[in-house]
Amino acid sequence: MDLYPAIDLYQGKAVRLYKGDYAQMTVYSDDPPSVARDFAAAGARHIHLVDLEGAKSGKPENLDTIRRILEVADLFAEVGGGIRNLETVAQYLSCGVNRVILGTAAVKDPAFLKEALNRYGEQIAVGVDLKDGFVAIKGWTERSQLKAEEFFASMQNLGVRTIICTDISRDGAMKGTNLIASGGVSSLADVKALREMNLSGAIIGKAYYIGAIDLKEAVEAAL
Repeated sequence: MDLYPAIDLYQGKAVRLYKGDYAQMTVYSDDPPSVARDFAAAGARHIHLVDLEGAKSGKPENLDTIRRILEVADLFAEVGGGIRNLETVAQYLSCGVNRVILGTAAVKDPAFLKEALNRYGEQIAVGVDLKDGFVAIKGWTERSQLKAEEFFASMQNLGVRTIICTDISRDGAMKGTNLIASGGVSSLADVKALREMNLSGAIIGKAYYIGAIDLKEAVEAAL
């Protein structure tokens, strides 16, 4: 299983939000490229990047910072946050990003998703929030009637090869599509449990920044 340490970007800084609240933001570093170098030094081979400003504006607000991260750290990089058109997809991929993540809002526009998949194939991932085995909408405040398995199957049929699931449950796992778990990975036991689920990857965020997880140990535990 691959481990994806995460950097959430806001105004060129590495930050974390509390429960998605921009008013409750903690800045962990003014130098995100340095954080990425630390990831690589700990043995990570992948990195998960989120443009928090882009998630609000729908434009790549932290593109320059992401470029600098890719210049100093030789990591497989995936980026999400407000990617709502093919122009933004192209901008990220042209600067060295390996995979872009389209949120559930993009999934509501099948034409956009299909065109992105036709053009870029496996470089397109889809992010989805799950709650009790169902797809959650409106920032987890509402649970839709769409079961996780049905959603995964529909994405796979469209040609999506990677799905990033927040708050993933065992019932959501299926063969054929690469699944990456995000949200609440806070201990080595969590990493090992996700590895046993045969997931493709797991994302580590806050646990790294507050020292709850040693990244080198986590990378080894994921193997």
